[in-house]
Amino acid sequence: MKLKLLAVFFITCPLTTFGQDIIYKDITQQLLSIDESDQKYRNQIDETISRFGNNSKEAKELFKNMKTTDSLNLIQVEKILRKYGWLGADKIGSQANTTLFMVIQHADLPAQLKYLPVMRTAVKQGNAKAASLALLEDRVALKQGKKQIYGSQVSWNMETNVSFVAPLEDPDNVDKRRAAVGLPTLADYLLEIGLDWNVEQYKKELPELEKTFFKKK
Repeated sequence: MKLKLLAVFFITCPLTTFGQDIIYKDITQQLLSIDESDQKYRNQIDETISRFGNNSKEAKELFKNMKTTDSLNLIQVEKILRKYGWLGADKIGSQANTTLFMVIQHADLPAQLKYLPVMRTAVKQGNAKAASLALLEDRVALKQGKKQIYGSQVSWNMETNVSFVAPLEDPDNVDKRRAAVGLPTLADYLLEIGLDWNVEQYKKELPELEKTFFKKK
């Protein structure tokens, strides 16, 4: 009897693993497809605004399509999260794992608030990146009328055509917080997008910046 039980175990166990691999492969492909659609319209933003202007019909149509796509992507990702939870890179690969975050990051506030604690747990379990969570934490904070923590969110003043770091909590220690989650210094991050970081100047401008930024929210 013991020999028969062992034989059954060794026969069924590899089949189960094989079945799981197929499932994860299908999910990976689905998420990679979602990633492409997530970036499709975003990759056209700079060129569209540069050619036609921010308030042009072309720009408005682009943002409309992007919003529709984001909603459809969220429906698919929510199905995955409900059934499998936040799958780690060990099961679906790094890019597909990042796609789970990106779709939530581009969702509306109710969806972000719903999945923020889910992602916090995923980070603790090693299934999501702390750096990605930091970006979501910042975006949610700003939408709630609070200052961001990690300085990941940069805004743009359409009237002056100037980009700036959205209201930031405790600017003096931002790099310590960024380092703790694996993000580069704020100066290095901003340099990549063509902005300079002067913490002393920023602190002087912050009170007025807060009034202007949150007034529009």
